[in-house]
Amino acid sequence: SKLVALFEHPLYNIPVPEVMEKDKLFVVNPMEKFSLRSSGSDEWVSSSKAETLLPTGKTAYDTYPTWLKFHVGINRFELYPRQDPLMPTLLQDLATQRIVSSVQKSGGTQLKLIMTFPNYGQALFKPMKQTRDQETPIDFFYFSDFERHNAEIAAFHLDRILDFRRIPPVSGRLVNITKEIRDITTDKKLAKTFFISPAGNVCFYGECSYYCSTEHALCGKPDRLEGSMAALLPDKTLAKRRSWRSPWRRSYHKSKKAEWELNPNYCAQVRATPPYDRGHRLLDLIDMTVLDFLMGEPRR
Repeated sequence: SKLVALFEHPLYNIPVPEVMEKDKLFVVNPMEKFSLRSSGSDEWVSSSKAETLLPTGKTAYDTYPTWLKFHVGINRFELYPRQDPLMPTLLQDLATQRIVSSVQKSGGTQLKLIMTFPNYGQALFKPMKQTRDQETPIDFFYFSDFERHNAEIAAFHLDRILDFRRIPPVSGRLVNITKEIRDITTDKKLAKTFFISPAGNVCFYGECSYYCSTEHALCGKPDRLEGSMAALLPDKTLAKRRSWRSPWRRSYHKSKKAEWELNPNYCAQVRATPPYDRGHRLLDLIDMTVLDFLMGEPRR
């Protein structure tokens, strides 16, 4: 394929630093077991008293499900190797694995679901809210637009082409709203939002800050809905990490500008402020800004 040919270019053969144990995000503890917090949970946590356990323990790496191998491979330099043999299988799992649980993800401004598979893997489902070629009206503020499911897929592939490998794997998928969401959800709040439209389609809208209403319902044809499935990162209780908001984030205000839009010395201030005053974190941030620009992503 063209992608394989691209990856044969010398620029894609530059070696990454040797990964030490301290560089890894997630290390499986042989004495640890994992389970869902509860029937309405959206992520895995450590538990020694749970009824349903993920059988890692002292088992061999080769027996781990693909999603767990992905978690084990995450390090400070990359989410996955440049020539990762697991990637085709992981993407296939995201697109085809049977869904056994669907619950709404807490937080966020727009509706997203956490899907759980039989092998305990989980993915973030972002449903299609508008057609692929639908353009945002020029008078819309950037924070008023729908989140686009196909943008998630495009971002993953563009990230690979740029050799950043900092965006979790994402696959497109057609989901049956009836069998794979409504009939199996344990999320009571989500369950209350399902209805049959006048056209006979199965619809739902969930609970969120924006676009969660009957006027912005997500409807199948009659119950098939397209969306993106993104591999989740390890839960923070199992893989502790810190996060920083971008210094160049938007103000998300209709009239108030962000400080970086007003202060001519803002860049110098950022360069002198931890954690951007040492290492390559600021350069990494600029890399992701280039990625956003190429995608037309204005929200950061």
